Amino acid sequence: MLKLTSKIRTESGKKVEELREVGIVPAVLYGPGLKNLNLSVDRKEIEKILSMAGQSSLVSLEIEGSKEKYMVLISDIDRNGVTEKLMHVDLYQPDLTKEIEAEVELVFEGESKAVKESGGTLVKNISEITVKGMPQRLPSQINVNIDVLTDFEKVILVKDLVLPEGVKAVKNPEEIIALVIPVEKVEEELEKPIEEKVDEVEKIEKEKKEEELESEEKK
Repeated sequence: MLKLTSKIRTESGKKVEELREVGIVPAVLYGPGLKNLNLSVDRKEIEKILSMAGQSSLVSLEIEGSKEKYMVLISDIDRNGVTEKLMHVDLYQPDLTKEIEAEVELVFEGESKAVKESGGTLVKNISEITVKGMPQRLPSQINVNIDVLTDFEKVILVKDLVLPEGVKAVKNPEEIIALVIPVEKVEEELEKPIEEKVDEVEKIEKEKKEEELESEEKK
């Protein structure tokens, strides 16, 4: 299990920004029956853990000066919209006796015969999925093997995902995750007249306005 070290944080306001400038990320530890704790973690360390564990695998959290260890999930992260620099993290200690839900990234691997030999285009409809299970069993990622996409008729569905024992997907099992479509279909969509797309938008806006008028009349 990955380990994350931290320190109790007393800084607030502008001083928090000073921490960020020297590679320290402010964090908050919380969870059922736990009093919120303001912490600070090393940016490089937390980034490394995120790349390995994601936001769905338990991490052993240690706080400097304390003998207690916490089993936490990196439940929420905040990044700078321009630089993508990590600005803040939430560390959540779940109840290890109860199931929880978490978002897990789908990692596509393998090689599709329909792409390689038939020149098709791989379409990924879903890049991450919500799963439910005991915190200790949640995977950091779910691998999706696209080798099964041997022709344009084959699809990968939610029910085809290989999940750890006791973990289930919180989504329609028949929903398509990935498929391969012929190149001509892609070209047809790209060549679709702009006027036609504008007409579609105008139609949707007109229907929305009519619904709003109907709603006002009923009041």
